Amino acid sequence: MKTIAVIGTRGFPGIQGGVEAHSYFLYTRMSGVSVRVYRRRAYLTSQSAQSFPNIEYIDLPSTRIKGFEAVWHTLLSVMHILFHRPDVVHIHNIGPGMFAPLLRLMGLPVVLTYHSPNYEHDKWNAPARWLLRQCEKISLRFSNRVIFVNKHQMEKCGALDKSVFIPNGIDPVTRSTSTSFLDKHGITRGEYLLAVGRLTPEKGLEYLVEAANRLPQVRQLVIAGASDHDTAYRELLVSLDVNRKVIFTGFTSGEDLRQLYSHARCFVLPSVNEGFPMVLLEAMAYGLPILCSDIPGTRQIDLPEQDYFAVRDVDSLCAAITRQMDKPREVKDYDLRQYDWQSIARQVQQQYNSAID
Repeated sequence: MKTIAVIGTRGFPGIQGGVEAHSYFLYTRMSGVSVRVYRRRAYLTSQSAQSFPNIEYIDLPSTRIKGFEAVWHTLLSVMHILFHRPDVVHIHNIGPGMFAPLLRLMGLPVVLTYHSPNYEHDKWNAPARWLLRQCEKISLRFSNRVIFVNKHQMEKCGALDKSVFIPNGIDPVTRSTSTSFLDKHGITRGEYLLAVGRLTPEKGLEYLVEAANRLPQVRQLVIAGASDHDTAYRELLVSLDVNRKVIFTGFTSGEDLRQLYSHARCFVLPSVNEGFPMVLLEAMAYGLPILCSDIPGTRQIDLPEQDYFAVRDVDSLCAAITRQMDKPREVKDYDLRQYDWQSIARQVQQQYNSAID
């Protein structure tokens, strides 16, 4: 049985983040391999104790210092890998990909999943963006196989024989009839706009908060997510909520998140930068009407043109929300067959075999 070492993710389960959700759904669907996941101890929660037959967790010290935590934790992980050699190392994201040359020097095959061009995120200053661009070059050059979750990004990086497009996926869901979590937070069933994601600048939530406060027909906006490192961005969002329409539920998962998706009026994704947003697939699985910013990451999913609004444009977002709120509440039927996690897991395992060969 092959052993796959996984680095570059904070870990799972019970840890917030798109890469973390991706990793959870991917590795728990794999069979015939042993998966060793290197987790960042500072992010573990009570839910992180859940175990799976094919997965081993290696919990190493980490910080929450922006720009340092990923490098430090990945270095510790690589040192552990040096003495506990797997068959393949799977790196998530281009920042941790800076260690690909060292792993290759150790004689280990490397598979990289390129989730998003992190240097485009507003949270990074100029030196950090320069460093991330260098990491991108190193990652692409020294990885044996490169998986892109975004076809547009794969095309931007040039045609490489070792590159392949494998999208994110979604599990089948059932709508919840319970409203206990909504009742706890004073959320009115069927009346609220919903946004889900980390409270970071690239999510563009300030434009959504401004739009909600402008529109009298929007009674509530629920934002499910927590801050990454500091609370400055959350404080900005609170300050923009002049009409007190926004309800922050913090990091929400499991049945609580299921209730939010099941009873929302509409799902809104105002991001200025995304790789392949899993929350968009989640909202579609629940049959929610969708409004999302017009960026390459959201164009990966072929939605009707009226579902898109101009990025960073509050007026365009207000117009899109108004169009949606003027319609009767509906449950939509999306074709999500190509986003099956079981099929995606098989495709990724084929990349492991190719890296070894």
